[in-house]
Amino acid sequence: MKLIAHSGSTKTEWCLVNNGHIVEHVFTDGINPLIQTRREISRCVRLQLPGNYFTRKIEEVIFYGSGCMSEEKQNIVKASLVSQFRTHTYIYNDLLAAGRALFGKREGIACMLGTGSNSCVYDGEDIVDQVKSLGYILGDEGSGAALGKMFISDCLKNLAPQEIMETFYEIYQITDDDILERIYEKPFPMRSLSLFSFFLAELQEHEYVHNLIAENFRNFFRRCIMQYDYKNLPISFIGSIAIRYQEILREVAKEFKIDITEIAQSPMQGLVEYDASLSREK
Repeated sequence: MKLIAHSGSTKTEWCLVNNGHIVEHVFTDGINPLIQTRREISRCVRLQLPGNYFTRKIEEVIFYGSGCMSEEKQNIVKASLVSQFRTHTYIYNDLLAAGRALFGKREGIACMLGTGSNSCVYDGEDIVDQVKSLGYILGDEGSGAALGKMFISDCLKNLAPQEIMETFYEIYQITDDDILERIYEKPFPMRSLSLFSFFLAELQEHEYVHNLIAENFRNFFRRCIMQYDYKNLPISFIGSIAIRYQEILREVAKEFKIDITEIAQSPMQGLVEYDASLSREK
């Protein structure tokens, strides 16, 4: 039995896997060592996972997570998970998860569009080129956090259409001061920004909303994809934002003369299949 986990900044998917098949899976809050301590990660794991995850005989834990780019940050997560499961534990960044899930042992450009965003050139084994994501303050173009930031900024500056602003404030029962407090004083502001962007999902046909989403994706293509050999490599996407706005994403891709090979919600099934292929080779 193996435990395979994939974590973004908002949620973590945990799957118990036996002989290449998912036996059980659950979700907890996101785990990110850039913004959480070892103790906070351990608390999240212990309190949010069902008790049977700690009593089963797990041979190894394979964890892919946002913020796990450096050895230092990987070790923070590893120490937390080893203390909970007391078994062999491997920590990888979530960008490698995207490459393995989308392309397996083939090469391509793997893109993630969720709460945050990231991209890389994957050669069938590892990441060989990457444009830095830089997080929700300096980067994360194309993400839910970036889209939320664009929309909230328009609302606070009275630039969004009046009818859209009125509906937004009515649904969320929130004031400008509440928004500013959640962004500048509360923890995990990127989650709040991404949450606010969900409001736009049902309004994609509105000209203002369509243009806002499209421009968010254009920023991602201009600042990230165009730095790769994108004309000669397949390009695939993974993540909640890519799925939620996939029609607009494909529309923008065509502006750059790009055909998207695949758009997936979650990397988990691909990660399970990738791990099974490695097991067969052993």
